[in-house]
Amino acid sequence: MTVETVIVLAAGEGTRMKSAKAKVLHSVAGRSLLGHVLHAVDHLKAKEVRIVVGSGRELVEEHISHIAPKASTVFQERRGGTGHAAQLALAGSTPKGTVLVLAGDTPMLTGESLAAFIAAHNGGKFAASVLTAEHPDPTGYGRIIRDDSDELLKIVEEKDATDDQRFIFEINSGVYAFDGAALAASIGKLNNSNAQGELYLTDVIGILKGEGASVAAIMIDDFTEILGVNDRVQLAESAALLRDRINDEWMRAGVTIIDPTTTWIDATATISSDVTIHPGSAIYGTTTIAQGASIGPRTTLTNCQVKEGASVLESIAADSVIGEGSTVGPFTYLRAGTVLGDATKAGAFVEMKNATVGTGSKVPHLSYVGDATIGEGSNIGAATIFVNYDGVEKHHTTIGDHVRIGSDTMLVAPLTVGDGAYTAAGSVITEDVPAGAIGVGRAKQKNVLGWVMRKRAGSKSAQAAEAKEKKG
Repeated sequence: MTVETVIVLAAGEGTRMKSAKAKVLHSVAGRSLLGHVLHAVDHLKAKEVRIVVGSGRELVEEHISHIAPKASTVFQERRGGTGHAAQLALAGSTPKGTVLVLAGDTPMLTGESLAAFIAAHNGGKFAASVLTAEHPDPTGYGRIIRDDSDELLKIVEEKDATDDQRFIFEINSGVYAFDGAALAASIGKLNNSNAQGELYLTDVIGILKGEGASVAAIMIDDFTEILGVNDRVQLAESAALLRDRINDEWMRAGVTIIDPTTTWIDATATISSDVTIHPGSAIYGTTTIAQGASIGPRTTLTNCQVKEGASVLESIAADSVIGEGSTVGPFTYLRAGTVLGDATKAGAFVEMKNATVGTGSKVPHLSYVGDATIGEGSNIGAATIFVNYDGVEKHHTTIGDHVRIGSDTMLVAPLTVGDGAYTAAGSVITEDVPAGAIGVGRAKQKNVLGWVMRKRAGSKSAQAAEAKEKKG
């Protein structure tokens, strides 16, 4: 085991977010800020993860229970700084191994980088190490002060830095590794003699250095990994950086992304090789897309399963399954519970909800299918409505195999249309249609001759009708 204890600092107010929601609960690329950090931490397989919570405690703890149920939480009622938070996390215990401390608002940080940092810390047998980076605009970050031998001397927060120190580009990432015993012995020596009047965890570095312990500043190559999120602008910047990273990884894995700048894929999605994603598309949640599928343009999939060779064009789908070789769209809406079998079609301007469509069946256009089961090889004519709601309850419609539903049919549930049956176009079907029968539910047409000339005299319609009569 390379890490015994991980302490995640997630108690901040996040006032610059100007949100009723705790900062660490804001999401980018399919995970909360805290979720990204915990995902990276999980790479280390630490013995224990302790998360210091504060602002929005109840909702943060509820979130943690879902994404990291084995982690423990520590409540920081009074915000006394990073040092105070670490004191609370360590209260009543003295870790013997390595302790990793990091913030809960750095979504770009990867497990691989954390592992490399811990390996360098443990390999050098340092009492403390800090992960650093050279940032082109270090404003707002603590600066790394090195001595004449280029060794870490101390860390100075920006508000406490001199003008000269503010010109230093090497910054503190807020990620630290400590020898557990050394940290426990030093954390109680902190004081709040600084511009913020808080206990700084960075001061532990100075304490250990002053006692002759070995400390290190270990630089990461990509400074974007350590970027924190403090406001909505930085949230958007992190989202764009994660978008580019995720898209790059998928393209290198064999996915064609026509326009990576307009394609958004959550970190939780799974995509096979030879999938093509067209511009303006978003792949959210736990969506999985199988080999050879084509997505977009302008398509949004949330928690969907798209099987091999399927195509989804200019449509929205959520919590749905799209079968192998099936086609969806354009302008189609698949709602939760929709399951399209193989070689099916949900065509233009079709909406489906809680519907199962059998192999080879088609709903080509302009229809609503709700709370229904459609068998194999059936065709649902244009402008068909599955009337599933009576104002109080939802009801189910069952369509058999190789059924032909005529255009503009109203299927009033509960209803069953048997195998091989037909319905006449323009029908309102309120009773079951037996297998092999045709259901006809429409009034007999009546033509009232001369009505236009009598009721719309002088209109263009009447003029056209009179002209036709004169021509014979």
